[in-house]
Amino acid sequence: MNIGEIAKRAGVSRSTVSYVLSGKRTVSEETRRRIVAVIEELDYRPNAAARALKEGRTRTLGLVIPPATQRLTDMQLGFVASVVEAAAHADLDVLLSPSGGDHERSFERVITGRRVDGIILMEIRLEDDRVDRLRQSGLPFVTIGHPADTHDMWWIDVDYAALIARCVHHLADLGHRHLAFVNRSAELVAAGYGPGHRALAGFGEAIAERGLTGVDVCCPDEAAGGEACLERLLEAHPDVTGLVTINEAALPGLQRALDRAGLVVPHDFSVAGVAGRHWAEDFRPPLTSADVPALEMGAQAVDLLLERIATPDALPRHVVHAPPISLRSSTGPRRLR
Repeated sequence: MNIGEIAKRAGVSRSTVSYVLSGKRTVSEETRRRIVAVIEELDYRPNAAARALKEGRTRTLGLVIPPATQRLTDMQLGFVASVVEAAAHADLDVLLSPSGGDHERSFERVITGRRVDGIILMEIRLEDDRVDRLRQSGLPFVTIGHPADTHDMWWIDVDYAALIARCVHHLADLGHRHLAFVNRSAELVAAGYGPGHRALAGFGEAIAERGLTGVDVCCPDEAAGGEACLERLLEAHPDVTGLVTINEAALPGLQRALDRAGLVVPHDFSVAGVAGRHWAEDFRPPLTSADVPALEMGAQAVDLLLERIATPDALPRHVVHAPPISLRSSTGPRRLR
């Protein structure tokens, strides 16, 4: 329940409800009683952190997204949608700002212009200049993902290393001895993209632990790139019988490459990974994967940011998600060739 719903039921504007809650302006006794009656009926309790966003604040949160020239993945779009939805429930607006390349001036304007009360930063690199700049600014911020140095940060992330390792162990238990890891794009990995590096580390550790043969490749974040990538992989490494990936956007292309090679999933080849549920369920057959809870994570990022704004002296907090591997139909026992 939020201020908008209270206003609707009481037949007043949102600002009038806000005035009654904050005492910022005088409201007629009749109107005040009507609003209070609705609040009591709904048992409304304003979030303590949201209440802190009042006088002198913009009531706007900033969400820094990848450059507009890059097509956002479904997972990234899920983060954006959930942040906007969670902010709306707290009666807040969201200002979207791209960063990277020609968009650095936009990022700087958001920081220096005091257009927002705090910022949520997406797509974090291990060494991220944007994080350093936000630290210098003193503006409250929370990250989805985290850099190598997190000593004073509030963040939320997925344990990519552990999840990819679980996928490897699952395939090893099914008898697979030669596996591949399909990473995100070479550009992202070279730039220090955190999930790509952590997932690769998890893959390498699990391969070593199980005594398997592993090969890793970078792949463009698109279907056509995924198709070309897997074609080259199968040609160079014909012994590979399964792969794990964090590149959900490449999944349709991986599927086409397997079809063209005459490999039936999972009879001839197994596929697993970390992806949004939409991508996992649309794979043919449905993908065995750890489903990233993007909607939940975006809402949690908003909660963390509101908490940080309301209690600036609180100790840093972080949330790490390690969802279970959902066993679907894309993995099966290794076929002896």
